[in-house]
Amino acid sequence: QVQLVESGGGLVQPGGSLRLSCAASGFTLDFYTIGWFRQGPGKEREGVACISSGDRNTYYIDSVKGRFTISRDRANNTVYLQMNSLKPEDTAVYYCAATSYSGARSAQDYGGWGQGTQVTVSS
Repeated sequence: QVQLVESGGGLVQPGGSLRLSCAASGFTLDFYTIGWFRQGPGKEREGVACISSGDRNTYYIDSVKGRFTISRDRANNTVYLQMNSLKPEDTAVYYCAATSYSGARSAQDYGGWGQGTQVTVSS
């Protein structure tokens, strides 16, 4: 069964950085497109970034372009989301999920959701 585990969240001041990790158990992330999603207080879950299998393509929503970077570490079977220049509006629970569809952007196309990791950006 596909299962992902997120980690790396925390409390950070505006302008700070965090690196989130998405680890897999029981399967190899390499074969899947991996997406990072977030759900802020009172908001819908939104896709933040994704990386296709083979790392041919990456995608970011406009609000995080130039600040967030998604990458894959094959040796550790982990996908990371490096978040720099964090803003209060980045506060959310962050989730990762997997899909076999390389162009998938919608959360409904993804599976293997973990429990999420809380990111709070506040002074």
